[in-house]
Amino acid sequence: MKINENMGFATKQIHAGKEKNAAGALCTPIYQTSTFEFDTVEQGGARFAGEEEGYIYTRLGNPTTTAMEKTIAALEHGEAALAAASGMGAITATLWTLLSAGDEIVADETLYGCTFSLMSSRLPKFGVKVRFVDMSDTANLRDALSDKTKIVYFETPCNPNLKIIDIKEVARIAHDYNSDIQVIVDNTFATPYLQKPLDLGADIVVHSVTKYLNGHGDVIAGVVVGKADFISECMMCGIKDMTGAVMSPFNAFLITRGLKTLDIRMERHCANAMKIARFLHDHPAVEKVYYPGLEDFEGYEIAKKQMKLPGAMMSIELKGGRERVGAALNKLKLATIAVSLGNCETLVEHPATMTHFPYSAEELKEAGISEGLVRINVGLEDPDDVIADFKAVFDELI
Repeated sequence: MKINENMGFATKQIHAGKEKNAAGALCTPIYQTSTFEFDTVEQGGARFAGEEEGYIYTRLGNPTTTAMEKTIAALEHGEAALAAASGMGAITATLWTLLSAGDEIVADETLYGCTFSLMSSRLPKFGVKVRFVDMSDTANLRDALSDKTKIVYFETPCNPNLKIIDIKEVARIAHDYNSDIQVIVDNTFATPYLQKPLDLGADIVVHSVTKYLNGHGDVIAGVVVGKADFISECMMCGIKDMTGAVMSPFNAFLITRGLKTLDIRMERHCANAMKIARFLHDHPAVEKVYYPGLEDFEGYEIAKKQMKLPGAMMSIELKGGRERVGAALNKLKLATIAVSLGNCETLVEHPATMTHFPYSAEELKEAGISEGLVRINVGLEDPDDVIADFKAVFDELI
């Protein structure tokens, strides 16, 4: 059936991107092939020249992957989407497509560790300057923009301290300064079910599809969403030539399966997270809870304005030093010590030594990532069982 933009989110997550196939399979088949046949040499030449639609080679596109891309584009209200082999594959493909030596990026100072490493130590080797600022205060963004600024890049909620950045205001400031600046938002923590950056003025959205979009902890993948002409350029430059970060058809199949329950999963994730956040907020061993759904959270009002629900990610400051925090996490029985997020399972990790290890001690401090910070990905278990697990361990810290 034809999907229109007025249809509901649940309808789009199930039906957008689906095409009839020769066998009549309800689910999009896994086209597990590296290359595609041409009827004639002339047909192959026409496809390479862009004169005829069709597939050539899976690095340039695959029907299983196309279906997934169309679904995510519809959910994000983007014209098109491009799959990548990982979240970092999506980010690097996007940046390599847009940047040249001499360009500048203004990025928020709180980023996923590998994104920060790419921007702080890798891109400068190729003549790209990155200015890191705290974009929760938009005056910092205004001061950092220059005639060389090509990209404004940030996450919201930020990883790992859940800092909230006003997407609409950042996009307005950047575009008022120069309409050609590309505002890129990493929407991994929120997903398009909770937040749609393109509707708020952003130009490009990136995701680690590994997380909530897939939702089952069995895939590594990324995606870029934006204008159709940019996505086409990103495929030819960022994926085909620069990174080769191609998603496998099997992974695309698994992601399409996961997307069909995105709204249901996010509702449960968020309900569980709110209950757990309120428990942790009142526990005497917890110094502070960073969760956008709590009224005393600094970014509460902006989150309420631009997010449908506050999400399932939170961080807490535990009382005691780094060793005491580590010892406490090691005693958890139900919550699992692991990086990543968006899984059915509740995961905990210590950002300073795990996901954000590329930051120096000084950079951690500037980004608001303390030695006692613990990041929690709230899963889909019974929340009372997760609370009991935390309580048994944290009560010993009192």
